[in-house]
Amino acid sequence: MIVTLSQGAEVSAVRRELTRLGLWVASVETTQVGDVHVVIGPASTRVDLALVRSVAGVASVSEPTPQHPRVDAQGAAVQIGDLTIAPHSPVVIAGPCCVESEAQIMRIAESLSASGVKLLRGGAFKPRTSPYSFQGHGREALLWLRRAADATKMSVVTEVLSEHDVGAVSEHAEMLQVGSRNMHNYALLKAVGKAQKPVLLKRSMAATVEEWLLAAEYLLNAGAATVIFCERGIRTFDDSTRNLLDLGAVALLSHVHKLPVIVDPSHATGRRDLIVPLAYAALAAGAAGVMIEVHDDPGNAVSDGAQALAPSQVAAIQASLRGALS
Repeated sequence: MIVTLSQGAEVSAVRRELTRLGLWVASVETTQVGDVHVVIGPASTRVDLALVRSVAGVASVSEPTPQHPRVDAQGAAVQIGDLTIAPHSPVVIAGPCCVESEAQIMRIAESLSASGVKLLRGGAFKPRTSPYSFQGHGREALLWLRRAADATKMSVVTEVLSEHDVGAVSEHAEMLQVGSRNMHNYALLKAVGKAQKPVLLKRSMAATVEEWLLAAEYLLNAGAATVIFCERGIRTFDDSTRNLLDLGAVALLSHVHKLPVIVDPSHATGRRDLIVPLAYAALAAGAAGVMIEVHDDPGNAVSDGAQALAPSQVAAIQASLRGALS
């Protein structure tokens, strides 16, 4: 935002009033013809422009052209089949990091469904830091996910890694996930958007909120039905938790941008003992739900067993999260 002052206005007085409104003054610049412009920093509170214009000494206010108009127009509520994802009616997305076998995903799906979970997650294609780590069972795992979801009346959320697999994943999943490592993969974003399905967009481990919003704009511009943002933690210098859960970004997207946000405390912390308290914190910040990794035998999980909860723990989490909002 750029605030242009009237001729003869007292800069310090205007600056005080702008600060009182919650605006950060990044700089004050004077043009060659004597016009004074106050540049407002991006971390400022969102304020009605009419209030800014009403400040004594302000001649005009201008804002930059919106860079993500489709995202701005989307709204906070998203429909996945019969399920509404929105603040104040939180959902739980749950399932294993990797779909290891048909029997495994069926066992977990049956337990989660009995707990009231409606969205089943599981990795068929797994992006791994090491090329020697388990990469998932691919298209065969998609079939296992679909059968488990159909048997338990759940919807499937799973990640797509390649443009070549968008069709296959779309055939078996109600919602496509774009993972953290692929948030900046614009060719993949375009291909996923063309599937015209809801997309769960995970934040890249070092992405700004603006970059995250623009990645969502790619998806919507290409035809995605809706985009749900997933905060899964960003990279930091501290190794006390796996990542740093950015609840400020959750509040910003939910309360200011009015967008649906899911929080993944499993990946954000890598610690199962912090999943429940951070799930509470996520809802308090405005999240529309949480994504939780679940495994019925974490000691033998092929990936991320240390951060997985038991299926039996999910029912209590669902009840406590809903109770926290009542």
